[in-house]
Amino acid sequence: MLERLFGLKAHNTTLRTEVFAGFTTFLTMAYIVVVNPLIMGDAGMPVASVAAATCLAAAFGSILMGLMSNTPLALAPGMGMNAYFTYTVVKGMGVPWETALGCVFLSGAAFMLLTVVGVRQLIVNAIPRSLFSAVAGGVGLFIAFIGLKGAGVIVSNPATSVGLGDLTTPTALVALLGLLLIASLQAWKVKGAILIGILAASAAGWALGLGHVVPGAYRLGDLTATAFKLDIPGALNLKGGLGLGLLEVVFVFLFVDLFDNVGTLVAVTKKAGLVDRDGSIPHLNRILLADSTAAMVGAVAGVSTVTSYIESAAGVAEGGRTGLTSVTVGLLFLVAMMFAPLVQAIPAAATAPALILVGALMIGAVSEIDWADPIVGIPAFLTIITIPLTYSVANGLAFGITSYALLTLLSGRARRRDWLLFVLAALFILRFAYLAKA
Repeated sequence: MLERLFGLKAHNTTLRTEVFAGFTTFLTMAYIVVVNPLIMGDAGMPVASVAAATCLAAAFGSILMGLMSNTPLALAPGMGMNAYFTYTVVKGMGVPWETALGCVFLSGAAFMLLTVVGVRQLIVNAIPRSLFSAVAGGVGLFIAFIGLKGAGVIVSNPATSVGLGDLTTPTALVALLGLLLIASLQAWKVKGAILIGILAASAAGWALGLGHVVPGAYRLGDLTATAFKLDIPGALNLKGGLGLGLLEVVFVFLFVDLFDNVGTLVAVTKKAGLVDRDGSIPHLNRILLADSTAAMVGAVAGVSTVTSYIESAAGVAEGGRTGLTSVTVGLLFLVAMMFAPLVQAIPAAATAPALILVGALMIGAVSEIDWADPIVGIPAFLTIITIPLTYSVANGLAFGITSYALLTLLSGRARRRDWLLFVLAALFILRFAYLAKA
């Protein structure tokens, strides 16, 4: 049955190799079970419920990807999108988390529609590849900034906006300990370094009184507190109607998910040797349909956008070549769901190092930018810097796309096929004008 489903022999792999690769991928991304609930908990969502929903969404998305596309890509709620969901949409814009989940669902539906009608490729071609890398780098800085604030390393300062916190506090000490441990384990290429670091820092935090171990077992109620709570009608009436607020939120969820997918797909499939000779990715539409379906199911369960994880490359490095690797990851997330209530006991100081180092990994994407070309480098820089400093991925996208379009036009390098880029830039200029009057 497994041979028929996954073609193990055709991909020159075995059951043992695929299962081991799945375990490896799971260990490298299991930190999301702890980190995602604590970030979304800041939006007022019940932490244990989000933990259970995170496991369920990751399990569904990974299993669906494996069965539908036979590709070793694992899925889970995306880092960066959870921060945007909490700190920009819910806390910044004052949108109820139920309505924000409705926006996530709508973005997944839009992603699916664009894939089915073939518009997805048009959009991908319209956005400069340098901005893909810039958004990834900017989101990395955004996540790291949130982690440093949570650790008490960076604090508010009325004179300079931000400043250095008191590094002798228990919170800062635990966070720095976790940071050093995770970085050391990563240097030694230890699988599951982030998860190990979180657990070790949690133990230190408990010893210092930062958190308390709460005995608990899995209960269906831990999931139902967020499941089916999304408010789609509310999302459709955001800011008094189908206006700019809704479009901006859905746009960002949609485009960053699209960027994540393209970048992850290229990196993982190349590493696995699955790219065709002409550079195309087999089963691309199936992959994107699985991703968009997982995003909608994740919103129904109660989490932010579910997307493909670059950590899938860890499993590929161990020999994973088929969807059986992804199915294995999904099954392990189902097992992890039984421990969802324990996530409430994890101190925020223990997850801060994970945010900082995930940000460090994401910033690596900026090496792909041609900084010597001003038309490429300046929009990329504006994208990267405005995302963390304005606490908004939307602002970063707006500055990047608008500046790229204007510089291309003013330098005489505009082409007729760039029409969609200029349409997006015009919409962003109108957005800036609207925000100035609001």
